[in-house]
Amino acid sequence: MTFQWTAVATFLYAEIGVLLLLCLPFVSPVRWQKIFMIPLWNKIAIYWNKAFLTIIVLLIVLFLDAIREVKKYSAAHATEKVASVHQNAFDHIQMKLFRSQRNLYISGFSLFLWLVLRRTITLITQLAKEMGIQVALELQVANTSEAAKKYLQENEILQQALNEKGKYKREQALEASNKKLRQEVEYLTDELKRASNALSKATNEVIAVKKQSEGLKREYDRLMKDHKRLQDLLDEDEEEDKKAQ
Repeated sequence: MTFQWTAVATFLYAEIGVLLLLCLPFVSPVRWQKIFMIPLWNKIAIYWNKAFLTIIVLLIVLFLDAIREVKKYSAAHATEKVASVHQNAFDHIQMKLFRSQRNLYISGFSLFLWLVLRRTITLITQLAKEMGIQVALELQVANTSEAAKKYLQENEILQQALNEKGKYKREQALEASNKKLRQEVEYLTDELKRASNALSKATNEVIAVKKQSEGLKREYDRLMKDHKRLQDLLDEDEEEDKKAQ
């Protein structure tokens, strides 16, 4: 195996090892996020995209070269098999074909796992951020619930205080209203007494006027009787004078 394919195979084994580490169930995404946030990774992250694209290009070139080698030795293998050449030459071509196929698998799996590794790290980072946001939201919800309970308790206390204050104000208003009503009742009672006195006085005056009117009527009747009697006497005297003449 040449140096370049040895490096690609080593890179493939490293990818497998890293993926196995990332897939360990007892290491949480939050812990991986903390590992990714150490200063060394922060320095490497600046060149991460460039390194990723460079390795992608190299692996694609090696993968295409391996495909070319496989096609080359596959055609040679078929030609040598039909031509029935010497056994050593046929074994040499078959060995070359085996190596080219091995290199094809190595480069192909390296390219595939490199993409999977990039996607896995991205998903772990996103999951860690989401978990951090979830924890922050849970804390916020817990703080909000505590604040809500506190506000509810304060609201109940204020409501009780307002009810007591309102009750005291209502009692004061009721007492003031009762006092005002008592004053109005006293005033109306006094008015009623004055009206009763005035009515009694007016009744007495009416009785007195009625009695006076009856007395005047009797006096008038008496005077009319006297006037009639005197008129009769006067008429008798005149008749007597006429007879005397």
